[in-house]
Amino acid sequence: MKLKGKVALVTGAGSGVGQGIAYALAAEGAAIACAGRTMKKVEASVAELTKRGAKAIAIQCDVKNTEHLANAVTRAVAELGGINILVNDAQEVPLGSLLNVPEKNFTAAFESGPMATFRLMKLCYPHLKKDGGSIINLASAAAKRWDMTNYGCYGAVKEAIRVLTRTAASEWGKDNIRTNVILPLANSPGMQWWSANAPEAPAFIKSIPMQYIGDCEKDIGRFVATLCSDECRYVNGQSIGLDGGQALIA
Repeated sequence: MKLKGKVALVTGAGSGVGQGIAYALAAEGAAIACAGRTMKKVEASVAELTKRGAKAIAIQCDVKNTEHLANAVTRAVAELGGINILVNDAQEVPLGSLLNVPEKNFTAAFESGPMATFRLMKLCYPHLKKDGGSIINLASAAAKRWDMTNYGCYGAVKEAIRVLTRTAASEWGKDNIRTNVILPLANSPGMQWWSANAPEAPAFIKSIPMQYIGDCEKDIGRFVATLCSDECRYVNGQSIGLDGGQALIA
């Protein structure tokens, strides 16, 4: 129980990577504030967490809405006793060529990605500073592709998150707040659909040295739980690829 007595606020906790991280954090003893845009999905995550013996609450939260973000922090503190871990997972994905991605989609990606990350980190800062804490942001190896065709807008917002992560690590390390970013390759619902439908999927999977796409809880979530624990207390400001060795992170 590496995280016993800790409280984690996780966005995008209704499915995929966010859900997997929430489950893994709870398995190590953390209480979980599950935030997500679709309440039905978030409530299902909380039901599973409760079944596993964890303490968890469901919070409806569109991360593009500043009032929703503030409410998520307020509820986590009021109902669970504080915030020691923040996981910024929620993100709208603007895939397509530069000529085909609508400006509104690109703007929405910035609002749900870098802006939401920026806002939530600031909202959580006083609570994380109180007893020390850990922030985990999510980026993507999509920004590391040699051929960026159709990934430019998505890569741009994820690289912005990496810069914000490094900045928070530099500025808040003295406050005993560690900030790191993971770049996961995970078998989320979106990835499952892509793997089943994209003609290039088999070749892509073969390009992964470990020959499989990571499990959201076992491969991604468990690593995050360890990263948030005292076992990794000196890890700060790092971009960590969780992709079976598929991309070189620099």
